[in-house]
Amino acid sequence: MIRHSSAVLARFAQGRRRFAYLVSACTLLAWVMLARGTAGAEAVPEFRVIVHPDNPVSELSRDFLADAFLKRTTRWGNGEALRPVDQRPSSVARQRFSDSVLRRSVAAVKNYWQQRIFSGRDLPPPEVDSDDAVVDFVVNHRGAVGYVTGGAKLEKAKRVVVH
Repeated sequence: MIRHSSAVLARFAQGRRRFAYLVSACTLLAWVMLARGTAGAEAVPEFRVIVHPDNPVSELSRDFLADAFLKRTTRWGNGEALRPVDQRPSSVARQRFSDSVLRRSVAAVKNYWQQRIFSGRDLPPPEVDSDDAVVDFVVNHRGAVGYVTGGAKLEKAKRVVVH
């Protein structure tokens, strides 16, 4: 009877090992399928830069955008006045844009504008509350430039490539 019990236990242990192997194999297969599915899909960008639909530009440098949003540059190449528009400081798009384009945190940009206002040199771009408000501003103001989250609906606004 002891032999029979050890044989039963041995089979039980073998079954547990097979089950553990099967679970591990299924988990690995699931991870591989998940990785292949996301690798093939196009990633949504963190933000997109948009301009008025009549603006002739199709691409902008990060340096030009930084100068535009910090108001070091006030005109487009064709002489038209630049009208940048920001999102609220807590928006993800603004944080990503500030880090990537302005190469400063949102707090550092706010500090920059406080110094400019105090010295009487300039005012910051207007701040709006949403992607839709940015698109609306850009579409309704010639010379406007703004940024929205990667999945925002652009309506008539024109997307530009940032390099």
